[in-house]
Amino acid sequence: MERVLENIDYRNIFKYFEEICNIPHGSGNNKKISDYLVRFAVDRGLEYYQDEALNVIIYKPASEGMEDVPGVIIQGHMDMVCEKDSDSNHNFEEDPLELIIEDGWIKANKTTLGADDGIGVAYALAILDEKNMKHPAIEVLITTDEETGMDGAEALDGSKIKGKYLMNLDSEDEGVILSSCAGGLRTDCTMPVERQMYKGTTFNVGISGLKGGHSGTEIVNNGKNATIELARILYMCRKEADFVLFDMNGGQKDNVIPNTANARIVVADNEANKLEKLFRECASQLKAEYRSCEPDVEYTLVKLKEDNQLALTSCATDKVLRILQLVPNGVQVMSSLVDGLPESSLNLGIMKLTDDKLVTSHSVRSSVNEYKRYINEKLVMLYEQFGGNAVMRSEYPAWEYKEDSYLREVCMNVFKNMYGRNARIEAIHAGLECGILAGKIEGLDIVSFGPDMRDIHTSRERLNIESTKRVYDYIKNIIESIER
Repeated sequence: MERVLENIDYRNIFKYFEEICNIPHGSGNNKKISDYLVRFAVDRGLEYYQDEALNVIIYKPASEGMEDVPGVIIQGHMDMVCEKDSDSNHNFEEDPLELIIEDGWIKANKTTLGADDGIGVAYALAILDEKNMKHPAIEVLITTDEETGMDGAEALDGSKIKGKYLMNLDSEDEGVILSSCAGGLRTDCTMPVERQMYKGTTFNVGISGLKGGHSGTEIVNNGKNATIELARILYMCRKEADFVLFDMNGGQKDNVIPNTANARIVVADNEANKLEKLFRECASQLKAEYRSCEPDVEYTLVKLKEDNQLALTSCATDKVLRILQLVPNGVQVMSSLVDGLPESSLNLGIMKLTDDKLVTSHSVRSSVNEYKRYINEKLVMLYEQFGGNAVMRSEYPAWEYKEDSYLREVCMNVFKNMYGRNARIEAIHAGLECGILAGKIEGLDIVSFGPDMRDIHTSRERLNIESTKRVYDYIKNIIESIER
């Protein structure tokens, strides 16, 4: 297979990144990429550990004279978010990613790139391959299913890790050293619906062109949620045109803000023309409202055919549209400690209608554990009011700020020496595995950083080439600077 990144390779990082991109490795599809990491270790005679959750640890002994220095852990996750454009035929279960180099950035053709966190894994492998490097003992820890609940980190046996200094390579802004992050949980909700035969004209209704994005880092950007916006325009139209829902869906991942959503509706034949007129008017009104925050939003209404459909009842249609209008979503509380940082938020990431129920999945984040659970309780209360239920899963703790950090001090000094300016110390609203790992491995000193990436969790995801090279040298210099 042709190597797209061969001409830009640097210290093997793009070589390994491309090899990772050639292996399908969406969340839940971990076996091949996990075994690839094991083969890497075996081929180099390095000790490794692969657990039942398919997490992999690779051990590299300290270089001569560094045996008494506490060990360094290089940590990332092997799974990626699988999102693609509506006109893409890519099969994430089988197909390699189609890489493109454009204007100094690497991206994938109409799909997510998986630089989150494929580049972190590539960095770790390249460090393991370094031959003339002064370093304490190195443990490379690559976890599974970070994107869908941090299940790999939760399953990890912390006794398998001996190092003290952990560099999490799952961040996307060069020059920013993260020192804490929000905790989170997932809430899965259902509400029963009833169906009956309905004769009329069927329309497909769609919304597209929204920004979407990562529900942690981009929830603060005032973008719209396609599922909620689709429910809004349908609710507006239903005030004057009597239609019922046949099908409705939006989003594929609970931690991704959905940028498209679709529904099929059935309207009485004598109401079809009225509905089309109403829809155009409502779409025009909403596009004007969103012209600054979502300038590319598009609404579509396509007539399909006249037929008998086993559609939702009028009452069930009303319940679905109402609950999707009432459900809390987006930033709930801004931090009182850090300007511009959300404290608590939630994202309606997945919505679908099955034969007998509405199903939604929400990603809840907060740096305050009790408020995180309060948001979950609000979802429970809302769905119970509509005869449904909500179940919490995959809760993970916040990573709390540590005032005294030798590793952070080293990172700051190395950055100043390399770049001639100070790095920024920041907190992040997105979830990282650092909180879980801190609870499993006593005495960890943790930082998180990475190269410049943009639009992660979307098909616009891209990785800056020169930033990626600089950050590799930064990692290497940090490791060589640890002395105690």
